[in-house]
Amino acid sequence: MALPLLQYKPTTQNHRVRSFGVADLDDETPYIYRVEDANSPAEIQELIWAAYRQVFSEHEILKANRQVQLESQLKNRAISVRDFIRGLAKSERFYQMVVAVNNNYRLVDICLKRFLGRSSYNKDEQIAWSIKIGTLGFHGFVDALLDSEEYTDNFGDYTVPYQRKRMEGRPFNLVTPRYGEDFRETAGTVTTDWRFALEQFYSRKYEQRQLREGDPRKYRDMAAAIAPKQNYAQGVSAYNIDYMKMVPVRNASGSKR
Repeated sequence: MALPLLQYKPTTQNHRVRSFGVADLDDETPYIYRVEDANSPAEIQELIWAAYRQVFSEHEILKANRQVQLESQLKNRAISVRDFIRGLAKSERFYQMVVAVNNNYRLVDICLKRFLGRSSYNKDEQIAWSIKIGTLGFHGFVDALLDSEEYTDNFGDYTVPYQRKRMEGRPFNLVTPRYGEDFRETAGTVTTDWRFALEQFYSRKYEQRQLREGDPRKYRDMAAAIAPKQNYAQGVSAYNIDYMKMVPVRNASGSKR
C-alpha cells in the first residue's frame, strides 16, 4: 500500500500568486510554448529546445543530453509534451546530472522548479515528496509530479513547464545541480578551494579584531597551546614501609625515640 502524500501549507504569500498576470507582461515574463501553436518544423524544434532548457537547465542543447527517439515521437505527435518531459526526466542523462549528485531534499526542490515551475513551499513539502522518492523511487516520484493535479491544471498535456510564480531570481530553474552543500563537502571543495580557505581566514581574523584588548577569548589559542606539567602523588607500596621504625619506643629515661 502506497503512503499518501503528507499535507503541507505555503509559508509565504508569494507562493499563493497564481501566475505572472497581465500586469507583469514585460521582458522577464516567460514565453509559453504550446504544441498547438507549433505549426512548422522550426516551431516544434523551438518547443523541444524549450523543454530541454527547462528540464536540463541549459541555454544550448548538449548532444549528450539529447533523446533523439523522444524528439522523433513528439515531432510526429505520437506522444504529448507531458510524456516528452517525463521521458527527459527519466533519462539516464538526467539521473547522472541531477539525481545522483543530490540528496532527496534538494532533489525535490530542483524538480519542483523544473517540472512544476515553482520552488518548494518549505521544508515540510520537501519532506513529503522525499517520502515519495523513498517509497516509489525516483521514477515513481516523477510520475507523481507530472500526473498531479497542480501540473495538469497549469500545463496539461501540451504545454512546456515554465516558471509561473513571481519570485526573485528569475528564472530560478537554472540551478547548478552539482554544487549543493552536500556535494561540495563530499568532493572536498570546501577544504581545498582557496576561496573557502580565504573566507575562513578573514572571517576568523575579523572576529578576533572585534574583541576588546584584554578579552580572554583573544588568547584562547595561546592558552590551549600551553601544556602545563601536572604533579601526581607518587605511588608507595606497603611492602616498602618499615612498620617497626614507625612505632615510637620509650627508653629507660621515659623519653620517646
